[in-house]
Amino acid sequence: MTLSEMAVAVLNTANGRAKAALSREYAAQWRAARANGTPPEIGHAKPPLRAARPEKPELLDPRDVPHRKPGTEEGRIALLHAVAHIELNAIDLHWDIIPRFAHIQLPLGYYDDWVKSADEESKHFNLMCDCLEELGSHYGALPAHAGMWRAAEDTVDDLMGRLAVVPMVLEARGLDVTPGMINIFKQAKNKSAVAALETIYAEEVHHVSYGAKWFNFLCGRHDLDPTGVFHELVRKYFHSSLKPPFNEEKRAEAGIPPDFYWPLTEQHKK
Repeated sequence: MTLSEMAVAVLNTANGRAKAALSREYAAQWRAARANGTPPEIGHAKPPLRAARPEKPELLDPRDVPHRKPGTEEGRIALLHAVAHIELNAIDLHWDIIPRFAHIQLPLGYYDDWVKSADEESKHFNLMCDCLEELGSHYGALPAHAGMWRAAEDTVDDLMGRLAVVPMVLEARGLDVTPGMINIFKQAKNKSAVAALETIYAEEVHHVSYGAKWFNFLCGRHDLDPTGVFHELVRKYFHSSLKPPFNEEKRAEAGIPPDFYWPLTEQHKK
């Protein structure tokens, strides 16, 4: 199989655990082949416009998803469920970026980064499912929002737009909010959830950094100003303002300076 065919197979797998397992299997195959100096061809395969999804959870408009207070066990289950849903979407987003833009000439390191990211998102999804099951729930038990895949559909023919919105906006937001989630589970003395979220927090920095790295690479290739292009693309494809507070330290670690995101907040809009 080519790497693009592997990616499409993951995208077309509906069951969450099965999707994660196939993702991890293909990532291991890619790593082993790269170590041997014989990576699969990138190839070409047509990805679906929408990745396959299990029958549950029911997908709602983000405004219709019930809000539960994190001070209760019910609220903490809802929080873990929301993170599991994000991670499942992230598996598909990181595989989709491979065949979707396979017509663009890119270094092998680009594929290394997104395969690694997809593998880690698969691990994160499994960790969240384990935490839910430990609390007597499971992924699919609650409704989830349908907005996450919109970024993929909006940027279906724009690689720089995809990099700007998915890793550099949506995943960077994870760096802002995850420390607060970790504290919620520390207060609840849920060691499994704390350990899982700390793993996610540490590894998400790399996913954001891959977005910044390849965004800057493409800007350099086309002799473009990264800051101005980032602002233009986020305004085009992201249907909201960026909301502080920002985790400036982790964003800087991932290669995103403040002049990328502060001008996109509500108070800086003209």
